Amino acid sequence: MKQDIIYIIRKALDSLNTEWGIALPDIEVEVPRDETMGDIATTVAMRLTKLLKKPPRKIAEEIVAEIAMQQPGYFENIEIAGPGFINFRFKQEYILKGLQSLLEEEHSSLRSDIGKGAKIQVEFVSANPTGPLHIGHGRGAAVGSALCNILKAAGFDVQKEFYINDAGLQVKLLGRSVYARYQQLLGNNVPFSEDGYKGDYVEDIAKDIHEREGDKYLNKTYEECGELISDYAYKMMLANISTDLKDFGVEFDRWQSEKELHEQGKVENAINTLRSKDLIYEKDGAVWFSSTRFEDDKDRVVRKQDGEYTYFASDICYHKDKLDRGFDTIVDIWGADHHGYIPRIRSVLEAFDLPKEKFRVILIQMVSLLRHGVPVQMSKRAGAFITLREVIDEVGPDITKFIFLTRKADSQLEFDIDVAKEQSAENPVFYVQYAFARISSLFRQAEGKGVQFTPASVDLSALKEDEEILLIKKLLLYPMVFEGTALACEPHRITYYLQELAGVFHAYYYKHRIISDDNGLTLARLSLCRGVKIVLDEGLKLLGVSAPERM
Repeated sequence: MKQDIIYIIRKALDSLNTEWGIALPDIEVEVPRDETMGDIATTVAMRLTKLLKKPPRKIAEEIVAEIAMQQPGYFENIEIAGPGFINFRFKQEYILKGLQSLLEEEHSSLRSDIGKGAKIQVEFVSANPTGPLHIGHGRGAAVGSALCNILKAAGFDVQKEFYINDAGLQVKLLGRSVYARYQQLLGNNVPFSEDGYKGDYVEDIAKDIHEREGDKYLNKTYEECGELISDYAYKMMLANISTDLKDFGVEFDRWQSEKELHEQGKVENAINTLRSKDLIYEKDGAVWFSSTRFEDDKDRVVRKQDGEYTYFASDICYHKDKLDRGFDTIVDIWGADHHGYIPRIRSVLEAFDLPKEKFRVILIQMVSLLRHGVPVQMSKRAGAFITLREVIDEVGPDITKFIFLTRKADSQLEFDIDVAKEQSAENPVFYVQYAFARISSLFRQAEGKGVQFTPASVDLSALKEDEEILLIKKLLLYPMVFEGTALACEPHRITYYLQELAGVFHAYYYKHRIISDDNGLTLARLSLCRGVKIVLDEGLKLLGVSAPERM
């Protein structure tokens, strides 16, 4: 639908441009929010106003007249609204032809090769391996995984990456916390640090070490055994994180260790590269990066007075390493509290000659967990937050993932456990999955009644009801939604669309009998249901959510 309309508008503009003689702008089309305004609209006339020095409505009249003269046979009517919007309403024949194409081409008709093989790296979750994943990490995992699925479907060469923060003070603090619990477990009353990790999982790690090593470290100082305990503790946490993500349906192509970057000398090499660009200087005994020469509000320390590299130095190196691996575009998915970090990383990438538009950051806002509208208390296992594991164990990965994707990533989200467990329209994932299962049930009923269904031979002209035309139009809009989702890196658009499609389908199902004594009408309506099922399956697959045949 989108490509057809763009082609028709472009053809009209090319014809008119023999007189205008201007550089034509790109053509953008959109779906009007008000259905009475047509099926699809363009603002191209308003974009031409400055170039042609004419009122936009006058330009719109010329475009509409040219399209009408060419008579493509697509439109029931074309109207001009407001200052120069051009609204198109398709003929029923065109709409039915679109449904037939969907039935014949299935999933291939729903995707477009936007990426054309461009390499894109998406880094997400990247939680400190010092505790269990919380529900905020889970939301980031859902967004990142769905985005990667969408980008792959759009023709990008995608790599999913988890950055392991295993070289900083937090890992050492985890080690000290486990060390203290280990000693206390064996009767040695070592004081526990006030800023230590206090969740039950710390004691679990200590018990695990005791089961494996016995009293080997009893009464030893932290200096004597701390490195071994820290290494064991963070690796155990990282294994748990990996397991939780896998059970959530999220896997990575690469796990990049910060510690390895230091050991391989890459951090020092990255700083030296910036030094060769005259972007590194020394002041007050520290080493600084001249980030104010780009977008940052102040220069940043990369090496402290004591000779230790800062976290920022590791991030400089890590992002240079991404570029060295040949990625055309870099997408970082961070918690919303990292908003202030964007300018400094952007300044680094600009320093390494990556164009601004090739670096994108998606911020993940907080998730508030509720039961019957009341906030849930903190988790005893985690010590200060609700873990992802607790939620997926209670409501399942499908429901958890879908709800995480019901709102734009940078909008706060309320997740009501009890609503998530309901089998009703209030539960968004149930509403969508049930539409798929309901259609599957219809086809089982049809088979049981001996209905011979072959989509290619069905006469779709029997689909004349308003609800049927509305449902077909909704199906034909999916490729536009998909393309917009991929370009904007906003997976929630697919979720919105699936909820709307399910709503239109359920309303149609309740009003019209699908399988009846009229064989021709039955086959046409089953074809329409088949189209809905194809699109639901495609959308759910991209979100990483299952499409059950039975519920």
